[in-house]
Amino acid sequence: MAAMYGFGTAAVRGRPSLLRKAVLALVVIAAAPFVLTLIYTVVPPVSTPMLARWLTLRPVTRTWIPLQNVSAALPRAVIVSEDARFCAHAGVDWQAISLVLDQGGDGGPSRGASTITMQVAKNLFLWQGAAYLRKPFEIVLAHWIDLVWSKRRVMEVYLNIAEWGPDGVFGAEAGARRAFGKSAARLSARQAAVMTAALPNPVLRDPKRPSRHASTLASVIIRRAGGAAGLTGCLAR
Repeated sequence: MAAMYGFGTAAVRGRPSLLRKAVLALVVIAAAPFVLTLIYTVVPPVSTPMLARWLTLRPVTRTWIPLQNVSAALPRAVIVSEDARFCAHAGVDWQAISLVLDQGGDGGPSRGASTITMQVAKNLFLWQGAAYLRKPFEIVLAHWIDLVWSKRRVMEVYLNIAEWGPDGVFGAEAGARRAFGKSAARLSARQAAVMTAALPNPVLRDPKRPSRHASTLASVIIRRAGGAAGLTGCLAR
């Protein structure tokens, strides 16, 4: 009986220990993105889609380049296409979110309202599906990223982790070389617009072989970018 009692006591004592370990693991997981954001202030980050490819033994092509080595046409095209208030908001565009919800009606929102910063948060730390579960975490992390990083750093990371091809091509430099055989620094306004048009789905909208729809969208982006000088002021050094 004593042995049985002793065994039972050890089992009971073991439960709080397991609980503490579980709580500690959750705290570490929750804190990791905040700590990594600080590290990524100076260290080139790796996105979750890149990690997923490595873990499944698929290739990843990415050459990190600073923002000053990217043609100004590309961030300008990205801002007018993806996040026109990039320089004005603090990581989350609540105006756009409110507008999307108002326009959604009973059927729900008809389009997204993710800012460039929110897309960076998602690609660095979160998952791709189940948007309604992901968005609260994405919003918190976007605010944190905007607090810690400059707008230039947000754009620099975005352009270096965005997927730009169907074969594990990430970042503007690898994307430009694959699509046009030139560095990102030498992209023309048209080429930058074609790359930007591919961003929502670089597998189906391959910038190397743009469809008619993608080409039309690129023309729209070029027209918008022509009058967008005031939207990119926060990227100045």
